[in-house]
Amino acid sequence: MIYTCYDMIRDCREGRREGWAHFVSRYVPAVRRMVAHYFPARRDDAALFERILKSLHGQASSLFDSFDPAPERHFLLALRAHVRAEAERECAPQLPSCPLDLETLAGALAPLTLLEKQAVWFEAMNYGPDPASRMLKMSADTAARARDRADELLRSKMDAWRRGAVADNAAGLMSAALQAKSPDCLPAKAFLDIIDGRATWVSRGQMERHAASCWHCIDHFCRLREVSLLRDMPETLGGAEAEHCLKLLGFEPEKPSLWKRLRGK
Repeated sequence: MIYTCYDMIRDCREGRREGWAHFVSRYVPAVRRMVAHYFPARRDDAALFERILKSLHGQASSLFDSFDPAPERHFLLALRAHVRAEAERECAPQLPSCPLDLETLAGALAPLTLLEKQAVWFEAMNYGPDPASRMLKMSADTAARARDRADELLRSKMDAWRRGAVADNAAGLMSAALQAKSPDCLPAKAFLDIIDGRATWVSRGQMERHAASCWHCIDHFCRLREVSLLRDMPETLGGAEAEHCLKLLGFEPEKPSLWKRLRGK
């Protein structure tokens, strides 16, 4: 019998060890990747990792109870948001040397295609041209050229400019994009159908017409591409490391069955 994300959410919600053991095995590596990617200076911060893990268990109602049930990538989106919020609690905000707001970005990059805008947005998400190109299924050179073109377009619109302005203003831009949702914004399924190759030409055209000028949807699209990548990574956690994580979550090691104890004699 296959144990799914749906099963895990149900069992974690009910406080079962089986659910949390699956979460530790399957998703703790993703948590570590998120911390290492977005907060590289804290990738080996054991105290931060412990706090994130305990907060996931302590606030199970906010992460797990909202799903009934949840597709895995939807769960990963919520997990990503939780990890970032928890890690950012102790980070002092850094003021960019060349401030850039979302309205200026949108106006400057209007000539770019939707795919090019995603390549630029992945820069705000701290991805270089190589990983961005893999998620977008384009060459790294094409992604780099899109960013170079974006830099030139921004330079003509900003009073003070320097290369890398998108990355320097990432926190403010992503916050503004999340708040820019409108009634016309598209559901996750519209983007997942394209990522998974299920979209029809008609539905793809409808999506592109809206998302090309909606940075909330561009951000949503990119985040779904990111968690699709995380979902497909085969890395799991086991052994003593997994047991340590379960102990942090309040679960003691399972006692071996009588049969195993007898065989061990």
